[in-house]
Amino acid sequence: MAEVGTVIVTGGASGLGAAVARAVAARGGTPVVLDLNEPPDGFEYERVDLADAREAEAVVRRVAERHGGLGAAVTAAGVDSCGRIEDVDPEQWDRVVAVNLLGTAAVVRAALPHLERSSGRVVTVASTLGLRALSDATAYCASKFGVIGFTRALAAEAAGRVGVTCLIPGGMQTAFFDGRDEQYKPPPGAKLAPPERVAETVLFALTRPDGTEVRELVVCPSVEPSWP
Repeated sequence: MAEVGTVIVTGGASGLGAAVARAVAARGGTPVVLDLNEPPDGFEYERVDLADAREAEAVVRRVAERHGGLGAAVTAAGVDSCGRIEDVDPEQWDRVVAVNLLGTAAVVRAALPHLERSSGRVVTVASTLGLRALSDATAYCASKFGVIGFTRALAAEAAGRVGVTCLIPGGMQTAFFDGRDEQYKPPPGAKLAPPERVAETVLFALTRPDGTEVRELVVCPSVEPSWP
């Protein structure tokens, strides 16, 4: 299996991102968390608001320079603002797209030259709501549909230079649903995936032998209704 090296993990202070950071460390890699919050595991950390694309790019370049390059970037950060489009605050609607899509693109853009030198890899995190649409989720669906389209185009563009994988997870047991109105929370007894199990699939993608790519991964509990 390939070594993972220094891995930027956006959203690495909680949820899937934190699980990925732990998995990278367990594999002998060095996770560097990009988040608004400090990670609980004591991993190296850069505070950044991913809604500010230029700031995100600068932080990625700073991390790469400090570590003498990058082995991978995993864009696990994600936010949501549920409700009908006319009811969601416009600033919050825009922020969902800015963090989930534009922040992903900014991190990848800045990391790409370093990843090309190391024959490294990118794993973007979309959602099953990047493949199907729900009412009251226009911002989230727009951002995650965008992540899938962005990643497919990136895979074609970077073929032979940088490995590119799009992870498409279903619902997970994270704080992502905290603070929502009850109608936007998973129902009681919902079968959601532990983020650690999803993180294992990220490590699988990161450690494929040279010349072998995992282009897309749909990961969800067998009885969870978000897929198909």
